Amino acid sequence: ARQVTAADWTFMNYGLVWPEGEGAVALSAEDEPDRFCIQLYHRVAAAGVLRGKEVLEVGAGRGGGASYVARYLAPARMTAVDLAPEAVALCTRRHTVSNLKFQVGDAERLPFTDATFDAVLNVESSHCYASIENFFREVARVLKPGGFFLLADLRDAKEMPALEAMLAGQPGLELVAREDLTGGVAAALKADDARKRARIQELCPPRMLALFAQFAGLNGSLIQERLASRAILYQRFVLRRRAE
Repeated sequence: ARQVTAADWTFMNYGLVWPEGEGAVALSAEDEPDRFCIQLYHRVAAAGVLRGKEVLEVGAGRGGGASYVARYLAPARMTAVDLAPEAVALCTRRHTVSNLKFQVGDAERLPFTDATFDAVLNVESSHCYASIENFFREVARVLKPGGFFLLADLRDAKEMPALEAMLAGQPGLELVAREDLTGGVAAALKADDARKRARIQELCPPRMLALFAQFAGLNGSLIQERLASRAILYQRFVLRRRAE
């Protein structure tokens, strides 16, 4: 957010090619350039019934996902937190949506009272946290009974079973669904490569081009190759807060 302030770069996830045989996500013309990234958010967020609900996103990034959810899935209120004040400031300037608010917040110490939200959303962010167990405990704490935890992230294939077991064993949370998105994410990296390359050349200082090529998962990057070979897996999970 400090180095690249372009207002039209609002997504940082790897995206998703929509499964064959399912109706495509309907988007306005202004959102169409970000289709792959939006499709990933939709696949994760639409697993919960968010209309008229209180929704929290942890790990807002540049805010595109929270803006999409607020505008298309119609929660009563969408709150999005990020650890970086610069990111929160950028999101607040860029996304002026009536039911959307950004604020600084630590995933491991969420600044909310118990049982505040009907759903908590976390997309491609949890692998960055120092203590995933602390994050999961905080999610359970701020969810209302019956509320949904909507999670998507990637892990080394050898580490994914440990994440699945940790989720299945969370006190207060019940694992109700999971889906392997690895193939769709790998396909999106390939399909969206040319657009991402052009944007990186346009926006990034020369000294940062190689770093952003890896960060964005361009063709030939380590992350793209490992997703394509399934050395890294990308999965989504739906959990429900148990009634007390």
